[in-house]
Amino acid sequence: MRMTIQEASIQLNSALSTVYETREASNITDWILEHLTGLTKSARLVKATASLTASQETLVNKYIPDLLRHRPVQYVLGESWFHGLRFYVNENVLIPRPETEELVNWIIEEHKNDTTLHILDIGTGSGCIPIALKKALPQATVYACDVSEGALAVAKRNASELQAEVHFIQQNILDASLWQPLPKVDIIVSNPPYIPENNKQAMHANVLEHEPHLALFVSNDDPLSFYRAITGLSKEKLDTNGEVYVEIHEDLGAATLALFQEKGFGRVTLRRDMQEKDRMIKAAGLTSR
Repeated sequence: MRMTIQEASIQLNSALSTVYETREASNITDWILEHLTGLTKSARLVKATASLTASQETLVNKYIPDLLRHRPVQYVLGESWFHGLRFYVNENVLIPRPETEELVNWIIEEHKNDTTLHILDIGTGSGCIPIALKKALPQATVYACDVSEGALAVAKRNASELQAEVHFIQQNILDASLWQPLPKVDIIVSNPPYIPENNKQAMHANVLEHEPHLALFVSNDDPLSFYRAITGLSKEKLDTNGEVYVEIHEDLGAATLALFQEKGFGRVTLRRDMQEKDRMIKAAGLTSR
């Protein structure tokens, strides 16, 4: 006899509860079953005694060992939701975060009525930022760069599947000698690596053991290295009235704001996220070039 939806839910939740908190185990169980069956939680309650197909049952049993070793459910399922869009993800890219949606929303709020717009996303990863911006601001010309070939492959796949025209460029933003091919733009946006190496011990295993360190960590000696590069790039590639929007480390808000001011931005705004943490900066009014 095939496993029923209810039995699968019980099996998943029981297994996951050995390594996850109760609420998280329940959320992961719901996500997996909705992914497999296409049914919402309420619909699964109605059809609790319906049997899974053989392939669905096989996948349930395949997913459990991966999840028990703290592999994020987004990588297990190959999907993550961002700004109402389903993105393909694997270990080449960071899993999109809700706070990054806030950064995207900030740009959309301030530029939804612009008739022409050129945007460059630095360190694009899955492509979630430029694709979400292109879908919300279809009049914009959107570029995105990343140093990782693996990340760009994921981003290009997402742009194709979500039918968003984004121009991708392989680029090491820390090497100023490579900036020349990058376009002139009105907006530079980035969620760059910003976690100092010495923060590793405080991080959860599902992040530390599975998400790409290249996209997470920076040197303890210069945790603002990417923001320094972004300010330098801005002097070459940002339009006179252009703006920079970046996600930042919650503990380095004041230091990051000061860096943008020191590099010639006359108007720098620090914004908190939904958790009341310093999380985003908008910099405009660049005077020294």
